[in-house]
Amino acid sequence: MTEFSVNPDFVITEESSLRGLFQETHKLAALKCQDTLDIHAQNFIRRSPFLCIGTQNMDGRADVSPRGDPVGFVRILDERTLAIPDRPGNNRLDSLVNILANPSVGLLFVIPGFDDTLRVNGQAVLVTDPEILESMRVNDRTPKIAIVVKVTEVFLHCAKAFRRSHLWDPSHFQDRAEMPSLMNIILDQTTGAPGDSAEMRKLDDGLEDEYKTTMY
Repeated sequence: MTEFSVNPDFVITEESSLRGLFQETHKLAALKCQDTLDIHAQNFIRRSPFLCIGTQNMDGRADVSPRGDPVGFVRILDERTLAIPDRPGNNRLDSLVNILANPSVGLLFVIPGFDDTLRVNGQAVLVTDPEILESMRVNDRTPKIAIVVKVTEVFLHCAKAFRRSHLWDPSHFQDRAEMPSLMNIILDQTTGAPGDSAEMRKLDDGLEDEYKTTMY
């Protein structure tokens, strides 16, 4: 594939040029931004089993990581403070290391079946407070660390993106079998996937077994 390069004649470099392409922000879109978690934001968070957290290091390298757990896994400590458990993963620690360098985070809360989402921005710290961690125990396992976020901005996001994507519409679901398995792809990208389909199935089964034993 030929490398693509952007034509500099069509690159926007100033905010004034950017805003000139769009109509003015609707008054409600500006007013809806809050600096505390009101009753509606709290109810949304308590219903949500999934969020994405956006982080960035001091060099500007950005990362977005999914977080999921039983409904209401994010603890509301007060109207300006949230706590997110950190569950076992691949130990890359991308989000956590970024937070150490740059505490600014963005959260996107999702509820299955809801087309609207909740956006929360704030400043994060990593904590090992036993009282907080114990409240996040699942299957008799307590997380090693929690991400505590001081909220600076919170607002509901409209349904357009989810409706354009038909995310919850079963008629638009795709067959996962049309692509190689996750293990197959990772091996193909790294050490090389085995040509023996039986061996590949064994590796896929091993990953499924790992999911069962290392979720918490």
